[in-house]
Amino acid sequence: MNNPSKRIAEFINEHHVLTLATSNNNQPYCANCFYTYLENENVLVFTSDKETKHIIDALQQNYIAGSIVLETKTVGKIQGIQFNGEISKPENEIEKIAKKAYLKRFPYAVLMKTQLWIVNLSFIKMTDNRLGFGKKIIWGELQ
Repeated sequence: MNNPSKRIAEFINEHHVLTLATSNNNQPYCANCFYTYLENENVLVFTSDKETKHIIDALQQNYIAGSIVLETKTVGKIQGIQFNGEISKPENEIEKIAKKAYLKRFPYAVLMKTQLWIVNLSFIKMTDNRLGFGKKIIWGELQ
């Protein structure tokens, strides 16, 4: 599948906090995480301890959802994405690329003892009211 549109990629790159939504045993949970985006690989990279609820949930059910939003009260400036994808621990070459990119964006993370994770994006819906009220840009398909 091709990478998302330039407009979606630019929006993702402009921000640094995502909301990750997981579910386990019919119990939903959300967590906010700092991230970086690997545009060529179309993955979000974040760190989290493997003992956190969202990672424990994701290891049981690795298909997750999430969002990245611009906080604004101005209706005409509303922008945000909702996404779906699969979470996993990066391995081999993608692990090297992900670690380098994450530490470049968040150098202090080198001091943290957490695990690197990636979300392989399969669906993105972007709302961008700058293009017209309620304008949506869809990439990928819901599974």
